[in-house]
This record gives sequence, C-alpha cells and structure tokens, in this order.
Amino acid sequence: MPLPSSAVADAYARLTEVVPGLAITELPPEQPLPTGGGWASAAALAEGGAGLEAFLARDDAQVLRDHGRPGRPDVIATFGLHRYAWPVCLLFTVPWFLHRRVPRLPVTHVTYDRTAEGLDMGHLVVRTDSFACLPGDPAAALPGARVVADEEALRAEVRAAVAEHMEPLLAGFGPRMRRRGRALWGMATDEVVEGIWYVADLFGEQPRAVRELERLLPGATKPYVGSAAFREVTGPNGEVLPTRDRASCCMYYTLDALDACPTCPRTCEAERVTKLLAAAAS
Repeated sequence: MPLPSSAVADAYARLTEVVPGLAITELPPEQPLPTGGGWASAAALAEGGAGLEAFLARDDAQVLRDHGRPGRPDVIATFGLHRYAWPVCLLFTVPWFLHRRVPRLPVTHVTYDRTAEGLDMGHLVVRTDSFACLPGDPAAALPGARVVADEEALRAEVRAAVAEHMEPLLAGFGPRMRRRGRALWGMATDEVVEGIWYVADLFGEQPRAVRELERLLPGATKPYVGSAAFREVTGPNGEVLPTRDRASCCMYYTLDALDACPTCPRTCEAERVTKLLAAAAS
C-alpha cells in the first residue's frame, strides 16, 4: 500500500465534500499560520482578551440582526464557543472515524476565519505535527506518527487530543459564559458527539457513529461529562425515533423559547417526540 502524504488530508477532504460550507487547509510544519484580516487563532481566543472580543462581535451582530434585540453576553459567548468547537472537534473525530488516525492540534496549531467568502462555516487552517494511529496503518511511516496498541488506546488518544485543545479554550470563554468546570465540559462533550453524529449521517454511516461514540464516551471519562447518551423514543404510532440527551444547553431558548432543540435538556419528552417527528417528515 502506498505511503500517504498526510495522515489527515483525505479525512478533511471527505469532510469538506459533505460540508461544503467549511474549508480546511493543512500547512507543513515550517509554515506559520495566517494572521490578520478575519483570522482568529485558537491561542488568541484562549487568552480571552481582544481576540475573543473580536470573534464574538460576529455572533453579537448576528443575534441583533436575526432577532431584533441583543443577546445576553453569556449567551453570545455560548454561541461563539459552539460555532468554534463544532467544526474544530471534527478535526479530531473525522480522521479517527474514517481512518483511525488522531491528530494532536494544540491551540498554537489552529486558526479560524469565519468571514471567508463563500463559506458559511468558514476556513480552518491547521498544522499537524503529530498523530496517533494503529499498528499496520501505512501512515505509521510518516513523520510524527505514534503507534498505539489497540482501539481502546486510540479512543483514549481522541479524548486526550480534544481535551488538550479545548481546555484552554474553555478557560478563555468560560468567564464570559458564566460557566465553569462541569458545565463547560458538558458543552465540550456535546460538541464532540453531535458533530460526528451529524457528519456520519452525511457519510451514510450514522449507526456506526452511534456505536463508536458510545465506546468513545461510555461515561466516567473525565473531564467529559456523562456518556454519548443516545437513546430511542417512541412516537404515537409506534415510530422509533433516535435521539440523545445533551449534557448542556446552548441557550437559544433565551432568544426563542418556542424553538428549543429536540435534544435540549429543557425539552420535555412529548415536545421532543413532536420535534423529532417533524424533522423526520421534512
């Protein structure tokens, strides 16, 4: 089997095929990340200062435009973290899900431009210096490869790599969100699960994603909160509706109380069934 040129390029290409509003560029180790313009480095966001303020200004303006009134500062910060973490967590989970490779991407190795023209979700640029893989993977011959023993060891690498990246981000966003500790990690847990759950459906592999995520987050995997929390509910005519119980609330209800997510912890079971049936019929 030929040696791949990158451990993650094929996975990122597949991701951007099914999510065309997102672009991902992988830089060689010696090339610096882009700066200026709309670029927001993960390191600057983690500092919680002017870089984070500028990043959140976009969410502030969007809420005002869409709802005709400003959002609370903690709500704006929560939206901003979600819009950062959802695509960034896919940088780790998609290579793992597709090719059993887990990159290490500390905050110094990622930058994000949400203003990129023609891209609804923006443009991520990453520098991948190291990654974990399984024995027998041709990518094990690449620079920076670390071969781990088995699938469980690789799952531990996913959890560790995401935590390494997200911990400083949560510290930067947390004070503005008025959340700490478990509440912040509950949100990070939801971003890990719901991102790949959604994307795997676009890949045509959602049932496998559910199984994989239940193994990745079985519970008691700190700092993550709870498990992947998938379950099924039954509709009025016996419909079996897959769902999950989120560990956190995205705070959208503060802007539109009638349009809560079907997986929101604030949504009662009857309302959840109604929303899931409507989504299935659309």
